[in-house]
Amino acid sequence: MSDNSPVLPGPNNQPVVGAGEAVVDPEPRPFRRSFTAAYRARVVAEYEAAPHGSKAAVLRREGLYRSQIRKWTTARDAVTRGALAPRRPHRAATGGKDDPGRLRAENQRLTRELAESAAVVEIMGKLQGLLEHISESTDAPTSSTKR
Repeated sequence: MSDNSPVLPGPNNQPVVGAGEAVVDPEPRPFRRSFTAAYRARVVAEYEAAPHGSKAAVLRREGLYRSQIRKWTTARDAVTRGALAPRRPHRAATGGKDDPGRLRAENQRLTRELAESAAVVEIMGKLQGLLEHISESTDAPTSSTKR
């Protein structure tokens, strides 16, 4: 067997390797980056100081997105105003499942739909009665002629 022969899969589709060879994972699992406050402040300051045409170069060099810079700038501005950093609102504060205003609006919507459905059923009943009346009045025996 030569050194450049293909490696065939063994049990469980794992490649069979020789006794001193190790299998290296070609793509390690990605991990979520975290940024310190000092790093964020430095990058935001550098981004804001960059001339109009080179702001994207800062983002590319740092591997960041414009949305991240926007969030970091908003948080920095909130802290300088004396407010706490903006946080996602709590679920109960934004009108959760049992919010009275939302439930009231949903009740009104469902009441309107029920009234519309009742009107449609009433019209369909009247139409059926009219069609039956028409068919009874036209049920006179007709003479059939062959041609």
